[in-house]
Amino acid sequence: MIVLIVVLTIIVFVIVDLGLRLVMQKVQKAKLEKERAEALYVGLRLDFTDEAKSLKRVEVQNPKAGILCVDDESIILDSFRKILVLAGYSVDTVETGKEALGLIQKQDYDFVFTDLKMPEMDGVEVTKAVKHLRPDIDVIVITGYATIETAVETMKFGAMDYVQKPFTEDELIEFVSKALIRRNDRIEKQMKPKVHLVTHSTKESSSKHEFNVPAGFFISQNHTWLNIEMNGIVKVGIDDFIRKTIGKIDEVNLPKVNQIIKKGDALFQLKSGTYNFEIPSPISGKITLLNTENIENPEWIAVRPLELSWICCIEPENLSEDLRSLKIGKDTVNWYKQEIEKYNEIVTAVEKQTAAANVVNNPNGLDEVNEKIWKEFSKTFLHN
Repeated sequence: MIVLIVVLTIIVFVIVDLGLRLVMQKVQKAKLEKERAEALYVGLRLDFTDEAKSLKRVEVQNPKAGILCVDDESIILDSFRKILVLAGYSVDTVETGKEALGLIQKQDYDFVFTDLKMPEMDGVEVTKAVKHLRPDIDVIVITGYATIETAVETMKFGAMDYVQKPFTEDELIEFVSKALIRRNDRIEKQMKPKVHLVTHSTKESSSKHEFNVPAGFFISQNHTWLNIEMNGIVKVGIDDFIRKTIGKIDEVNLPKVNQIIKKGDALFQLKSGTYNFEIPSPISGKITLLNTENIENPEWIAVRPLELSWICCIEPENLSEDLRSLKIGKDTVNWYKQEIEKYNEIVTAVEKQTAAANVVNNPNGLDEVNEKIWKEFSKTFLHN
């Protein structure tokens, strides 16, 4: 009876706690929406004509991004401000390209949205000028159906993408959210990565731009690590380069216990999204133990890599010979830096080879780019 009461008390507590959390989330969301609506109301009543004659500015606290929109149709600008401010963006709007170019030299923006057809200075000219003056700003072209071909042409001059009008509120918010993700991903890739040795007393970095090289572990050229146990058995796992380049791992396919494996043979598979990565064995020998937890919980590999990312144990056949081609210690750090630079060059080359027009016109274009990158990645780093 007492046990039942305790269980019921815990259940009631959990339900009440969950209910309170949901209520607090709704209250917080309503408060945020009210603050943004007030910012919209106040901003449109302030005078910014000293910066640009037609400028209307609305700033929100902790904006997701700063956006400048230029269009000669005030109704389009009104829609942009209302939709994007309430979605959490700070928005400036002007009616001419010249005003926009004056503002980007004084203010910091993440995006410039420009209409394609405007008097005096059209969207193509605005795109060229923005990318010349402020190459750090991403340009997105606003276009109608009749001018899609010209909008695609602007991508040759540095435009990120185009948005077609008329658009719904949800369509615009989703478009800007995806554009922001692409921008952040690109900025992250441009950051110079760091490589450092870690020990059991050193905390591993979870940053995408910091790669952990385990001190005392051997690293193979196909980016698996080897840790030699006291009994001579070799524990094998994936290194930080594979883990952070691939990202989320959805599935792990393991070999079989007692399977005889030769160096270079397929040892296991990792699946991320729709792509399978086949990882060769760094040594020859017999598989003695499998980390079956990776099958049920592949995401654990990203939690504590050196402890949980081991795949299997191998009883080596000719360890002294196999170790000759492996790296350890500071030599690994320098090699990692070369590998990271090589990977960035591959990504850049594949993206350049893929024409911007083909990616935009083909709904699966970006997926095809990723597929090419993963193929080159597997060929260059896993099966070298």
